[in-house]
Amino acid sequence: MRKITLFVLAFIAWILLTWPFPPGQQTAESLAVGLVVSFLVGMIFGEMFTESPHKFFSPSRYFWSLYYIPVFLYACILANLDVAYRVLHPRLPIKPGIVKVKTRLRSKSAITALANSITLTPGTMSVEVTEDGYLYIHWINVQCTDIEGATRLIVEKFERILKRIFE
Repeated sequence: MRKITLFVLAFIAWILLTWPFPPGQQTAESLAVGLVVSFLVGMIFGEMFTESPHKFFSPSRYFWSLYYIPVFLYACILANLDVAYRVLHPRLPIKPGIVKVKTRLRSKSAITALANSITLTPGTMSVEVTEDGYLYIHWINVQCTDIEGATRLIVEKFERILKRIFE
């Protein structure tokens, strides 16, 4: 099932990347090359792809993925404005530090997406992820040092949506 899922997704990606097709017989050639390359990718990398490929065929996951984009962009814009304020302020009001946060996410893909979302948001950076669900985050302006408070401020806005996408 993993290999078939990866083959289908690779072929869809191939079509989207080569769209619009050039006029003439190159369309059939492009599709044939896409099929061969997608088949090879599926056969070679299928076992490394995902632990639960059936989740890719759930339409609600795609809805939540689309919903996640503006939520992440909003958080990113607010963080950019906050960092810009700190850089432009005459006294540079920063209080850097590393905080420990807890995630309820269990799948490797979900935890990776959470860590990447935190790192891509200016002012925070994922430093380490532990096996027991803790993340260590470097924060440019530590507002809370206890695990629950830091989790609420950094993780929760992303976690509730990522749980619906990946788990």
